[in-house]
Amino acid sequence: MSEANSGMPETNPTPPRPAAGDTVHRINGVETTDPYAWLRTADWQTTLSDPSRIEDGIRRHLEAENAYLEHVLADVRELRETLKAELRGRMPEREAGVPAPDGDWDYYVRYQEGAQHPLWCRWPRRSAAAVELVGEDGFDGEQVLLDGNAAAAGQAFFRLGAAEHSPDHRYFAYAVDLNGSEYHRLKLLDTATGKTHDLGAAALQGDLVWANDSRTLVYTALDDNHRPSRVYRTDVAGRAHTLLYEEADPAFYLGVGKTESRALIVIAGSDHSDTTELRALDADRPDGTPHLLHARVPELDVQIATWRDRAILLTNADGARDYKIVEAPLGAPARANWTDLVAHRPGTLIKSFAVFDRYLVRLELADAQPRVVVRELASGAEHTVDPGQWGASGTGDPAYSLSLVPGDEFQTTTLRLVYSSPRTPRRTYDYDMATGSARLRKEQRVPSGHDPETYRVERRWVTSHDGADVPVTLLYKADAPPRAGRPLLLYGYGAYGMAVPASFSPDRLSLVNRGMVYAVAHVRGGSDRGYGWYLDGKLANKENTFRDFIAVADRLVADGAVSAGDIVANGRSAGGMLIGVIANWRPALWRAVVGEVPFVDVFNTMCDDSLPLTPPEWSEWGDPLHDSDATRRMLGYSPYDNVRPQAYPNVLATAGIADPRVTYWEPAKWVARLRAHQTGPGEILLHTNMSAGHAGSAGRFARLDEVALVQAFMLKVAGLAGG
Repeated sequence: MSEANSGMPETNPTPPRPAAGDTVHRINGVETTDPYAWLRTADWQTTLSDPSRIEDGIRRHLEAENAYLEHVLADVRELRETLKAELRGRMPEREAGVPAPDGDWDYYVRYQEGAQHPLWCRWPRRSAAAVELVGEDGFDGEQVLLDGNAAAAGQAFFRLGAAEHSPDHRYFAYAVDLNGSEYHRLKLLDTATGKTHDLGAAALQGDLVWANDSRTLVYTALDDNHRPSRVYRTDVAGRAHTLLYEEADPAFYLGVGKTESRALIVIAGSDHSDTTELRALDADRPDGTPHLLHARVPELDVQIATWRDRAILLTNADGARDYKIVEAPLGAPARANWTDLVAHRPGTLIKSFAVFDRYLVRLELADAQPRVVVRELASGAEHTVDPGQWGASGTGDPAYSLSLVPGDEFQTTTLRLVYSSPRTPRRTYDYDMATGSARLRKEQRVPSGHDPETYRVERRWVTSHDGADVPVTLLYKADAPPRAGRPLLLYGYGAYGMAVPASFSPDRLSLVNRGMVYAVAHVRGGSDRGYGWYLDGKLANKENTFRDFIAVADRLVADGAVSAGDIVANGRSAGGMLIGVIANWRPALWRAVVGEVPFVDVFNTMCDDSLPLTPPEWSEWGDPLHDSDATRRMLGYSPYDNVRPQAYPNVLATAGIADPRVTYWEPAKWVARLRAHQTGPGEILLHTNMSAGHAGSAGRFARLDEVALVQAFMLKVAGLAGG
């Protein structure tokens, strides 16, 4: 009986050796070879929407790579099953979120036992004193708005991109992705009739907004190149879809939102250079035409909220690199009328803000630590939320995550916050902005057991090549501290100004409990130390991201926290570029490198302006099509283009066949070239999910297959597979 027929995955003892072609690219007087260009499907738009349409030769190659991976990892097949059981054991089979109040209803999501997908529910609003949490099986009066499991039945993939109830609570609209391509369909439940309708829009980005009439929906649509370039309006009958605005600049992405006061529907356009443009539609008169609130000015970023007759704006204007908050008359919000409300403070980045009837709340980040500040709008009085007692055993953690959870109510004194640390599970609090008191609403359960006191969290600082101090967060078992001879996983990202929070993830415990140290290098390219930290890791400064990561690894080795060659480097998406670069630059430093949906074919992708990533990404990486300096710079680090004969460490790359963000052929080409140039014993492996996209499998349990695969590989190469 074959393994395929016995229910076991197919295996192949022979590493695939795809034919190397003779493709040559000529850009700005520079020639580059692209021997595996044939792995790029000719019609990627069709493949995204229907992965079964991919060319047979490419499919056979990807399946052969999957089969070879199964052969190499055959000795940890049992470990993969053990890991899946552990991972699932840390997830409550039945679970409900903290209800979000809006008018006469509480809205929440809950899971049933054994279910892959949640139920989106509501029930008549109750006082907080009467009920702390929704029960695992709901309550009398509960209405199930959407059963994700029923909706996913018969589908190879199912994920909700957005779900919004109408202001009058009659309708429940949602956008659903059925193949991982992130092309969403628009659906509508009429709670009065119990019927669900397809509104005839099939290319939504996944964001949608209700007008105040509870009959009009506004949404963003993707074009043929998977760019969110159009905003439409439709009514609940779905009979007409009216184009409100179309963006001509391919570097601009559109999105829609609504101010907390429900005064405006905002159409925001932006690129990666922090250039924004804002248009607004009166939420009470959705049949009107959007008017221009703020015209684009290069590198000027503006976000808007409304309060009474005022516009409240978060902006980097006037040299406010770490942002400031200004106010202006709502009827005349032009820059000439701005007055500072919260002044710019260098090194303290205002990450986000929220406006309530009486309060302005901002989330700040300084030296890789978050904090929340509450300001009374009438008086200007401020206070900072103190999470010092929210950590393990009622004490502060040396590194932690703190986030705002948006709500639906404007006239409230309740602010919802979520705290966690690498050892402390998520704790959801309702914070009273008037009294400063906090009430714990929910603590993340780990059914298989978790004692934070058995773990240690550290925050270290490492001086990089140019004197910059890089924060490093470490998690390890108290009885297995960092030392030479003990393997260490080093994670990095470093792009788009995204800070890596020091948050809790139960998945990491399977590695840490077996003796591996888990570390995060908060490298430049993120905003962990302010906006300048981001600017120092993009465009001409991109190499700082890679050098920071290597500096952290070298310092950990020098300090005796790990031995050279015992580090597993890990990054995902744009963090996969980091992984590809450091594998080329310092291969002997790593036991293995793991790139999950890694952006590694940087130069070729940035030269293909038909791809969804390309024009909007030029402001992040550079434009090699039109800028010879960017061509030279990018070719200096692009992972695929810099593979050369040398002893590479063990490599695992993952891909999603329907991924619109990092197309599957990037990791496929990278692996092929690595294997052709490998001079050492390290295995080079590729796993492609043949029915998912960038985020992997959609079900909460289905995704564990991929997590267990990656962790089993890490544990095997680290010599911990028997633990």
